[in-house]
Amino acid sequence: MERAIGKAERLLQIESLLLSYPEGLTQAEIARRIGVNRSTVHRCLPDLGRFAVHEMEDGRLAIDRDHYLMNVRLTLHESMALHLAARLMATRSDKQNPHAAAVLRKLGLALEKLAPRVSAHLKSSAEVMEDQAQRFDPVYLAVLETLTRAWSDGRVAHVWHKMEDGRVFDYRFAPYFIEPYAVGRTTHVIGWRRPPDALRTLKLERIQRAELTDEPYSIPDDFDPREILADAWGIWYTDAEPVEVVLRFHPRVASRVRETQWHRSERLEEQADGSLLWRARVAEPREMLNWIRGWGAEVEVLAPEQLREKMREEARRLAQTYGWDVHHPTPADQVDQEHRFFDEFFGSGA
Repeated sequence: MERAIGKAERLLQIESLLLSYPEGLTQAEIARRIGVNRSTVHRCLPDLGRFAVHEMEDGRLAIDRDHYLMNVRLTLHESMALHLAARLMATRSDKQNPHAAAVLRKLGLALEKLAPRVSAHLKSSAEVMEDQAQRFDPVYLAVLETLTRAWSDGRVAHVWHKMEDGRVFDYRFAPYFIEPYAVGRTTHVIGWRRPPDALRTLKLERIQRAELTDEPYSIPDDFDPREILADAWGIWYTDAEPVEVVLRFHPRVASRVRETQWHRSERLEEQADGSLLWRARVAEPREMLNWIRGWGAEVEVLAPEQLREKMREEARRLAQTYGWDVHHPTPADQVDQEHRFFDEFFGSGA
């Protein structure tokens, strides 16, 4: 019994040691560090497979981090929090992600006895995430896995990125942070790009290929994604001062607007007629356009003027698309006609 306990402890020692040395260690180095003979380490080799330990070409032992199983103990409510996060990702992504599905399935199996009803839904969610109705994009998955490994190991990646105009450029890229973007159902990576030797954000869906290099990198101590994205509506950030956005919401939707905090800087002002003034300081107001469009005629952009003019122009184009002959001899008439068009088109005039 003592021998078995001693061996189990040695296995845990080797596991912990190799986790601290992702580049691997020789059997002699492992033996020296844990204070045993090299032959003792050699006898442990058949049992190290459970920790995803493999022997590299140069004889060093290392943990295969892509297949290493981490021991995580969760409460019922912590499991539900993870379930909600994975489900949110599933409903905001059009691509299959077998890793997310595997997480839900493992959670479901772990909760079979403790919470069978929750367990059943977790396993069902895993099946939904693997549904062929979702688009399987092997390039996206390979890029995500490569950048995850680069971020984890601190190794620069070589990426080939396609611009909106179709041109493809290749860069050396050091990932600092990977961020999902619910609005566009996309994923973005923030990191240091060469060229131009500056912080940049790349959309994963536009990266056609990614390869790991042996070049190491470190993330600056002062890099904080929370600070960078603090004023962003989603993923767009800027070094300039944030812009104040002012919106007026119709009384019909005022209560719905109040139910959700849409931005960390938002301020709400109740109006005498029941409408709601919404104010926030946003890094790039153009990123809000899809959200503003979604409210239709129930919202009016008051500031900034560039954003207001953008919505005016869209009102004119919508009117032309749906057969309205919009004449506006005066600015007041113009605004009135656009408002009436939006009211009728979006059914809010009743």
